[in-house]
Amino acid sequence: MLLRQIQYFVSVVECGSFTQAAEQCYISQSAISQQIQALEREIGAILIHRENRRFTLTAAGEYFYRRGRALLLDAQTLCRETRLLAGGEAVRLQIGSLPNYSGRELRQAIAEFASRYPDVPIGILNGTHEELYDLLRAGDVDIILSDQRRAFSDQFVNVSLRACACCAELSVHSGLSGGEYVRLEDLRKSLPCILISSKEQQSEEQAYYENTLGFSGSFLFARTLEEGRLMVAGNRGFLPLESIGAPPPDDGFIRRLPIFREDRPLMRNLCAFWLKKRTNSRIEAFADLLCALFNQP
Repeated sequence: MLLRQIQYFVSVVECGSFTQAAEQCYISQSAISQQIQALEREIGAILIHRENRRFTLTAAGEYFYRRGRALLLDAQTLCRETRLLAGGEAVRLQIGSLPNYSGRELRQAIAEFASRYPDVPIGILNGTHEELYDLLRAGDVDIILSDQRRAFSDQFVNVSLRACACCAELSVHSGLSGGEYVRLEDLRKSLPCILISSKEQQSEEQAYYENTLGFSGSFLFARTLEEGRLMVAGNRGFLPLESIGAPPPDDGFIRRLPIFREDRPLMRNLCAFWLKKRTNSRIEAFADLLCALFNQP
């Protein structure tokens, strides 16, 4: 069995036509039909029911298509990574994440990946939503963990990890910290919103929180999560974070409360993104780990 025969079969299925598949593969229609017949003889199973100019897949054909397509992608990855090694480039996994994400899922996924693939170096970069996308498009990171701020693009693989509640970290000295939740309307009137951002991305971050989430009012900026929490402890403002992140230190200075907008929890969608054209087995393995961890109860 040749990979080329599998490619012919996958092309026929995805084109829905022997003629179009033959054109795509630059061979004649009779040749592609003969190759698939030879494939069926070698496997010992009928993959396609032919009916005049139409065809349907058998149950064996459906299975062979799914597994064959995955095998072709693995073969492409193998060739690409071999070329990288031959050219002196290291096979690596570069991960991007938001600077205000403090959940254990990312750390655990990195630890499990490192255990399974000890020969693959892992790099980590932090950035705002827009900075992460710029890094992804430039090839400086392979996969990012970020929030969803726009409709999914066909250029990327878009994996929804979890819809989670948006929370506010508040100083215990704030008059808003005593309830079970805090209303966005009250936050806007009482406290500045503290955003974690580089200087270059401050206006972009502020525009998103103002125009999409409704965090109008005044804004302050911190460079790191720790700096933002120090500002909260000093009662300078509130820090918006996702509910799944690690809570603030249990030192009695900061409280984390869900944010409600119009009497409903304010929700955000955390996702993993990577470029379709750069898909490889390392990225998919890491994404699978993230999905499993984010879907734990």
